[in-house]
Amino acid sequence: MSWTDERVELLKKMWGEGQSASQIAKELGGVTRNAVIGKVHRLGLSNRATTSTTAKSEPKEKPAAPKPKAEPRPSPKTESARPVTPQDSKPVHIRKQIIPAGQPLPPQPSANEISPEALAKVNEVEKKSKKITLMELTERTCKWPVGDPATEDFWFCGLPVQAGKPYCEAHVGVAFQPMSARRDRKR
Repeated sequence: MSWTDERVELLKKMWGEGQSASQIAKELGGVTRNAVIGKVHRLGLSNRATTSTTAKSEPKEKPAAPKPKAEPRPSPKTESARPVTPQDSKPVHIRKQIIPAGQPLPPQPSANEISPEALAKVNEVEKKSKKITLMELTERTCKWPVGDPATEDFWFCGLPVQAGKPYCEAHVGVAFQPMSARRDRKR
């Protein structure tokens, strides 16, 4: 179906009379309601303020010509009547910076809070770990990631997991710490 001049004129006439896009599509035949809406939009025909029932009862003489698009107006500048006080200011939420893949991560604050004994145990375990890839992980292998995922030196621990946990005994000691120990470090 193509939009011939006759079909476009009929569309404009029916649209100006207030008929719905569905009614126009049915009258034209071979065109959908959405095609009619798209054509109306491309032609720049005005949106009708009247409903279809009002338009049917009150015949229009001639459809209005499309209005030229208005230029955007500059927003008016407003000035406060009084100086801004600290009570007026709202807290500003700062987003964390996104670090692209392959870039080293900044030091993490939580890494400084882990006890030296736990770190020593983790270092010892990582020397004995199986160094498996993502595809080799199972429900029985430790899923502790080691290294930067953007490099080829990235691997998972792979040692047997503790019952009900995703990590081996050493990594569980680092990942799951008692609440009281965390509270004490914050003080």
